[in-house]
Amino acid sequence: DVSITNGSNFVVGANKPDTHFTGANYPRDFQVDIVTDIAMAQQGQLCPRCGHMLDSTKGIEVGHIFKLGTFFSEALGADFLDSEGQQHPIIMGCYGIGVGRLLAAAVEQNNDDNGIVFPTPIAPYQAHLVGLNVSTQEVAEPAEKLYKELGDAGIEVLYDDREDAAAGVKFNDADLIGLPVRLVVSPRNLKAGVVEIKGRTDSEAGSVPLDEVVEAVRGRLAATE
Repeated sequence: DVSITNGSNFVVGANKPDTHFTGANYPRDFQVDIVTDIAMAQQGQLCPRCGHMLDSTKGIEVGHIFKLGTFFSEALGADFLDSEGQQHPIIMGCYGIGVGRLLAAAVEQNNDDNGIVFPTPIAPYQAHLVGLNVSTQEVAEPAEKLYKELGDAGIEVLYDDREDAAAGVKFNDADLIGLPVRLVVSPRNLKAGVVEIKGRTDSEAGSVPLDEVVEAVRGRLAATE
């Protein structure tokens, strides 16, 4: 970069492990092939190769591919015969997919002020069952029954049966975790014979009869897959 013509006393590598030189100055101490203005490309600038306008987009690296060439195959003696019977080293490549990165990328792209908004296909659980006043049998028994019914139907459920957490804490935690569907079993809902149901992105909660909860959850999951 042209900054080397203006700067002084650079710290440079010494071509030795863990060694650097200080006080290096251009052109006294080193030469370069090209001195040019190197800058970060900006949206709307012209490409120096094709002349078209540059478009800036965001991306997340979740995997990569490397062309290794013949470096390792030559060392290993890994060759092949071509159609004319000539021997050549194979061209090698490798790739990697970061499973951990996929989750981080999904969370980065799917969230709001309250927490994660998991896409249904990759959510760790499909539904978040919240029991209020679960220290009483009035709530504990129907909540446990519903939990079992959902599991028997193949729906993966995270059951919040904490007795020492307030309703607001449980609701906030449910939003923070971000599962697709939230179900609430409470004394008030049970008296009406219903369970509260709410999608993670819904602004308002609704209610569904106890004997229709499984189908209601299935329907919501199918609509978001």
